[in-house]
Amino acid sequence: MARPPKWRHVEFIPDITYFKPAGVPLRQLDEVVLTVEELEALRLKDLGGLEQEPCAERMNISRPTFIRIINSARKKVAEALVKGKAIRIEGGTYQYVRPTKCQDCGNEWRVTQNDDTDMECPECHSTNWTFRKRKGWRHGYSQKD
Repeated sequence: MARPPKWRHVEFIPDITYFKPAGVPLRQLDEVVLTVEELEALRLKDLGGLEQEPCAERMNISRPTFIRIINSARKKVAEALVKGKAIRIEGGTYQYVRPTKCQDCGNEWRVTQNDDTDMECPECHSTNWTFRKRKGWRHGYSQKD
């Protein structure tokens, strides 16, 4: 029995998920599919300029797995550019995470999607926290019953 894949953490879900060469009708194009975690690897390494180890840590994967993901992403993007193919971004084995910051002590940590109820700072146990949405920070308070 195969081992189940490990969920990759991503901090960015794109609003635009399809790119195509200008001037070519869509019906005439072949396409490559870039997974969300491949896009996250490109974002962290190539756009963010991070080294492989911090990228792997942020994605919650091993460095060799990160290298396989980034190499696959780069090959797909190169193929699309050189051969004039469209790029569709979808799918993958990922979990959306948000950077979170305690307003009282300044500690920063990451919270997985749908895991912000009854949340408190792991350092000072404050419930006064903010998390980053796509554009800026959102202030939030954990509700205790």
